[in-house]
Amino acid sequence: MPDTRLRGLYLITPDSPDTTTLVAQVERALRGRPALLQYRNKQRDAALRLGQARQIAALCREAGVPFVVNDSLELALATDADGVHLGREDGDLDAARRALGPGRILGVTCYNEWSCAVAGCAAGADYVAFGAVFASATKPAAVRAPLELFVRGRRELDVPLAAIGGITLDNAAQVIAAGASLLAVVSDVFDAPDPGARAAAYRTLFDA
Repeated sequence: MPDTRLRGLYLITPDSPDTTTLVAQVERALRGRPALLQYRNKQRDAALRLGQARQIAALCREAGVPFVVNDSLELALATDADGVHLGREDGDLDAARRALGPGRILGVTCYNEWSCAVAGCAAGADYVAFGAVFASATKPAAVRAPLELFVRGRRELDVPLAAIGGITLDNAAQVIAAGASLLAVVSDVFDAPDPGARAAAYRTLFDA
């Protein structure tokens, strides 16, 4: 059966060069108790990413929220992260599973590809992610993943399913109803006047 601990808001950090502002945003958002927080930074240098990730990891530990690093097993290990999230070009999944060990989280991006989800499960992924579910400002050119993938995944896969791409409070309920256990969100939380309150509002969707 899917891991029931991996259920709720999967908060992903915005890509920012301003560490002070980013850390302050994360601190506010963590007040809403997301299920997971992922550090994501695609465009910055390695030293900045390491510094940001270390500070955010410390905040997550203090808040009791699992901390996951996007795309980089090396950075995840360097920051003693609770897990890593990998896409198709981010390394071998079997090797990542071995490096992480059994106690840490391995998440896999599967885009709109069912075969990728099956392979991820076989490699020991703790969850698989489909997306983009809706149009997304973060990744405007991303392929779209139909909700039918979540319906099928809930029926045939033994891991939680994460949904990513354009998710807001207004459309989240239909994604949960289709079978998503985790809702990966960037803008709808971090662009809100009160990120903590916005994050908490997502939690209520899973309490219903």
